[in-house]
Amino acid sequence: MELYADIIIDISHSRLDQTFQYRIPESLQSVLEPGNVVEVPFGRSDRPVKGYVLRITEHASCPPDKLKMILRLETNLAGAESKLTALALWMRDYYGSTTVQALRTVLPFRQKAAEKKKKWIVLAVSPGEAQQKLELCRRKHQTARARLLEALIEEPVLPRELVTGSLKVTASVWRPLEEEGILRCETEQVYRTPAILEQLRGEARKERDEESAEKTQNTAVTLTSEQQHVVDSICQEWETKEFAEYLIHGVTGSGKTAVYMELIAEALRKGQQAILLIPEISLTYQNVIRFYRRFGDRISILHSRLSQAERYDQFERAQSGDIDVMIGPRSALFTPFSKLGIIIIDEEHEPSYASETVPRYHARETAKKRAMLENAKLVLGSATPSMEAYYEAKNGDCTLFTMRQRAAGGALPQVYTVDMRSELKEGNRSILSRTLHEKMEHCLEKHQQIMLFLNRRGYSGFVSCRSCGHVMKCPHCDVSLSLHRNGRLVCHYCGYEEPAIRKCPACSSPYIGGFKAGTQQIEELVSAEFPGARILRMDADTTKGKDGHAEILRAFGDREADILIGTQMIVKGHDFPGVTLVGILAADMSLNVSDYRAGERTFQLLTQAAGRAGRGTQMGEVVIQTYAPEHYAITCAASQAYEPFYEQELAYRRLSGYPPAGDMMAVHCACESQERLELASSYLARFVRQVAGKYGAAVIGPSDEPIARINDVYRKAMYVKHEEPKVLTAVKNMAEQYIEINEGFRELKISFERC
Repeated sequence: MELYADIIIDISHSRLDQTFQYRIPESLQSVLEPGNVVEVPFGRSDRPVKGYVLRITEHASCPPDKLKMILRLETNLAGAESKLTALALWMRDYYGSTTVQALRTVLPFRQKAAEKKKKWIVLAVSPGEAQQKLELCRRKHQTARARLLEALIEEPVLPRELVTGSLKVTASVWRPLEEEGILRCETEQVYRTPAILEQLRGEARKERDEESAEKTQNTAVTLTSEQQHVVDSICQEWETKEFAEYLIHGVTGSGKTAVYMELIAEALRKGQQAILLIPEISLTYQNVIRFYRRFGDRISILHSRLSQAERYDQFERAQSGDIDVMIGPRSALFTPFSKLGIIIIDEEHEPSYASETVPRYHARETAKKRAMLENAKLVLGSATPSMEAYYEAKNGDCTLFTMRQRAAGGALPQVYTVDMRSELKEGNRSILSRTLHEKMEHCLEKHQQIMLFLNRRGYSGFVSCRSCGHVMKCPHCDVSLSLHRNGRLVCHYCGYEEPAIRKCPACSSPYIGGFKAGTQQIEELVSAEFPGARILRMDADTTKGKDGHAEILRAFGDREADILIGTQMIVKGHDFPGVTLVGILAADMSLNVSDYRAGERTFQLLTQAAGRAGRGTQMGEVVIQTYAPEHYAITCAASQAYEPFYEQELAYRRLSGYPPAGDMMAVHCACESQERLELASSYLARFVRQVAGKYGAAVIGPSDEPIARINDVYRKAMYVKHEEPKVLTAVKNMAEQYIEINEGFRELKISFERC
């Protein structure tokens, strides 16, 4: 029986989302499968190119004698690139995209950069023979050759740049010597090294010079009983389970990173490789320091501020087996390891793990699929697990570990909740409450450090009352209304609108509106209140440089500043033993984002922020300033009580049909023409409602996105709800077909997102 393969040609050769059919030779019919990498003849010249098998079928698209034959299976790539291709095909089907878009996401190392090479001039004869040749050159007054030979006799291997630079010797001088066999030219590929790794190598060399080499590599730590239990339990199942998923719920400071290192060490002992995902570029420096000291040059990093050439080199090192551990944000998930043993997602609850470009994948779901394909372990870790991850654990879909004690033995910080409504009534209109101001004074007197976190997520959209805390909400979706420039309050889920108001409908106070202060204004205020304090600010403006995050964090860690002011990036995973006070300004700000996850996001941010205090020997204190002190997200965060929060939040999700109690998919539409967007999205919504209705799925919208226009491109979204994920996939597939056959959608950019 004849079999045929639908193949997409290597994306570096083709920009088209198009497959070509090839005949499968009899020798490959029993082994070839979707995702395999093959070599095929392509074009009129039949030049061999690489392709990716998307589908195998018994039906030929044209007469079989007109189809070309697959040349061979790339067996040397079967362990990495083949499985990554299969992952891309899954992403295409699950999240919605073209095959090329999925492949370009999963195979970024195909985007080649010029190789960096190191060139050497090497003495190819004995010193005695070289000395004889040197004497001959001197007699013949061949001064340039003599100069080169003198240098080679002293140092038999010379960098070519030194030869052409300091020695001023050109190729016309050394080529005759090369032809005589006196010397030879050698070239080796050199990988570009990210600046952080170069810095760590320098520190490691310095420590070795100080006879402290034991600190730079293979430095194991003594685990607590809780940590050891997690490590032992996972290691015991390493051989018995091909794929397994674990969730580590550990309080801030419980030592999850030490557990990660032990699990990675176990993978390396078994000859396997590991990927550690971290959510933010600002976390890279502190993480890499600890891992470099443990694993040395066998680790590498990825982050968005590396150049394309640096990124390419890190993937090349991984593919060649030069490294065993990759650390980085979500793109590191696609590192081409051929013996992947474990994937760890630190702070798995972070929203930065969700891609905002097509395919709009989530790293947690995609990591689970890759771990399944690789028969690897998946470990999720967080002090505030996502509702989805904890829901899975509660339902028995993954193994849950709980670590309730801080690794260093210290207690969780003392938390004070300040009602800013009372502050206003008592005449304090400053953004710093009297409690926080007083504690900052005491802290500075004791030469301790302070972190001030401004919770600005969603700061500009919602409208609230500073007197009573009332927030304007949508009567249909239970999310806050957003204030638009046209003076209307709008719901970004269903499109409900109402006029903006000038006084609070609950208490008639005139103090109603949005929050205006930013990190720069906070810095100016704190500088005026505490003129002797050394202050660092960490936000988008101060971290524009390539190593901006690392430099600020290094300076604060080295006690070069007393106060660090910043937004979300300062409260995620950092460990500063000198910090004894954390002030959370406008804690309830994120409660009022036009998003059903607002309560979850707020609880996570506040719990993570509070966890930065008291990680050293001194007791920590946290001041939470809020206009909604009675909200369960605030009260549970203040008491670090995850379970009560989870139960209350899940009840709300079940009532409204939101994930994880149900499933939801967003359909995003964008177009430069507002009129065309309105018309096309209405037609698409009508079709989606017809399809969804057959499955009993609900459709909300379309309505404007939270930011309705970016760079003169207008944006709308609709949402499809159903308890079964496969129903949403079916709706997506039919919507994609509808979009494909209707020319009216050609000017729109349409993408799907699993919410």
